[in-house]
Amino acid sequence: MTDAHHARLGRRSFLGSAAATAATLAAGRPRSADAATAGDDFAFEIQRSEAEWRAMLDDAEFRVLREEVTERPHTSPLMTEGRAGRYRCRGCDLPAYDARYKEPLDKGWVFFRHSEPNAVLTGIQYFEVQVTDMSAGTSQDEPVAKPEIEAHCRRCGSHLGHILLVEGQVLHCINGTSLVFEPKDA
Repeated sequence: MTDAHHARLGRRSFLGSAAATAATLAAGRPRSADAATAGDDFAFEIQRSEAEWRAMLDDAEFRVLREEVTERPHTSPLMTEGRAGRYRCRGCDLPAYDARYKEPLDKGWVFFRHSEPNAVLTGIQYFEVQVTDMSAGTSQDEPVAKPEIEAHCRRCGSHLGHILLVEGQVLHCINGTSLVFEPKDA
């Protein structure tokens, strides 16, 4: 298994069924990835070719922002950033989060209570988990689709992270790789 796969499993194990609970909060919202490819009139304000994205992002940034990979837990220095300021989308510089709404949780990623107005699009992403059925006295693994609420930049479509229920709060669980911090005094 890859490190990215382990990171996704780690986040899922940590949160358990939180995504399924939080999914009910996003019912009826458009899925940003589908909106961009479904042939309707939606188009992200900033569009780049894969080659342009690869030229501006390093490999880890490309995997997170464009391929929706989750960074390994506890790897982002933004997790412990405590200064006042703004967090901007690495893909297009849109102000996405304000430090005032950051939640200082030691869970492995950067958490916010909410995003800046009109900065984040949400959508539902499904992933498969194996569930062992012991009801018949035998063990059979069955794949089950579980939902997660994704958070994407509304201007360029970059993957930021997920919106989850954590310790009784609905929070944006964001990859630090997706963000650039701008201190208030800068």
